[in-house]
Amino acid sequence: MTSHLRGILLLLLVTAIWGSTFAVVKELGALLAPPVLLAWRFSIGALVLVPLAALRRTPAPTVTVAQADGTSLWSDGMVLGLWLIAGYGTQTIALQTTTANRAAFFTALSVVLVPLWLTLVQRRRMPAVLWAALPLAVAGLALLSWEGGAWVSGDAWALACAVTYAGFILALEKLASRHAALPFTLAQVLSVALVAWGWALLSGAPLWPPQAAWAPLFYLGVVATAGTTLLQTLGQRHVSAAEASLIYALEPVSAALFSFALIGERVGARGVLGGALVVLATVLSSRAGETEPVADAVAPSQND
Repeated sequence: MTSHLRGILLLLLVTAIWGSTFAVVKELGALLAPPVLLAWRFSIGALVLVPLAALRRTPAPTVTVAQADGTSLWSDGMVLGLWLIAGYGTQTIALQTTTANRAAFFTALSVVLVPLWLTLVQRRRMPAVLWAALPLAVAGLALLSWEGGAWVSGDAWALACAVTYAGFILALEKLASRHAALPFTLAQVLSVALVAWGWALLSGAPLWPPQAAWAPLFYLGVVATAGTTLLQTLGQRHVSAAEASLIYALEPVSAALFSFALIGERVGARGVLGGALVVLATVLSSRAGETEPVADAVAPSQND
């Protein structure tokens, strides 16, 4: 097996794991308040990443001054952590009232929003494929919403997740090159955990999970947070950002399959068509970003 093929397979595994988290988080939402769920998920993920980061303390020869600056590492980690908790928080809240597969397709629009954001903020000319992607995305959302019944508040939260994750992608593009990957990831995860615990304490919700919540929490923390971070880092050493973004476009498809298998959610004909349009819009928008610097930052997902 070539290293390129191995990288593709690792990223496909990452995408499948991300897709599974929508159903898991939706089920956990019945047991835990959103901030408590996030606090435990990211605390568990941090506990897994700490020893890995400790084993890799020796800096690589290419480490820059910024990378060696602990203050910069933690301040940049907090900036991205705030973007992340905004994304994960809105997604977790969304799943309380909308279906897992709809939330996944809505969230995938972050890839469409990144080149649009760059076009509006930096006054760049909008690529032709993005002009084609936007109406496809809107049509896909309309079909998904129509099939699932009336528009619910969770749909709006899922769209907010797409917006905030697009912000995370752009912030990551600016900050990622300053630091080594593993300690910077740990700084982000710890920042999310810290903010989530503050949110949980202010919410007044019960902080200790019931017994039924522990297994899915460990899955989210160990596999879907720490594990995917490591697999993604390994996979993208041998796969280009353009290829990776196309692989990640399969995340909502994975989410729909897992939602059906785990919690029995079904997607009808309109939902299938709407989801296909969203995936197509995501693929087109990732192609629009291939010539932009942000293409290298699209890889880390969210979700999950």
